[in-house]
Amino acid sequence: MSRRGTLHHLEIWVPDLARAEASWGWLLERLGYTLDASWPAGRTWLLGTAYLSIEAGPDVVEGPHERLRPGMNHVAFWAGSRTEVDALVVESGHHGWTLLFAERHPYAGGPEHYAAYLADPDGYEVELVADPLGIA
Repeated sequence: MSRRGTLHHLEIWVPDLARAEASWGWLLERLGYTLDASWPAGRTWLLGTAYLSIEAGPDVVEGPHERLRPGMNHVAFWAGSRTEVDALVVESGHHGWTLLFAERHPYAGGPEHYAAYLADPDGYEVELVADPLGIA
């Protein structure tokens, strides 16, 4: 099977490494990623052949992230069954995440799309999508 077109990696520049590690590290590890690399300005988690890095290095420009401005709005992950998505939502608040679109949760993406939309303390958004077949 070819890897062509699949995600190789995602790098997110953050204003505060410790704060991002507390929220992103928890979430990524709950989704099955493992911490693969650690250096003074960043961390990398690996799942299969894809990895996600957070970095607060010297090239990061001061200022808040704004998901509503041009650029990346959010990243979406398959998060398992509906029950697993619900459990992640409950736990997420203890790790710095806030539920977005609470009045429409878990169908903020439409009546056939069971998902949770979360924001970390720095305003980065993730979407946790339930597998429609309930497969983890």
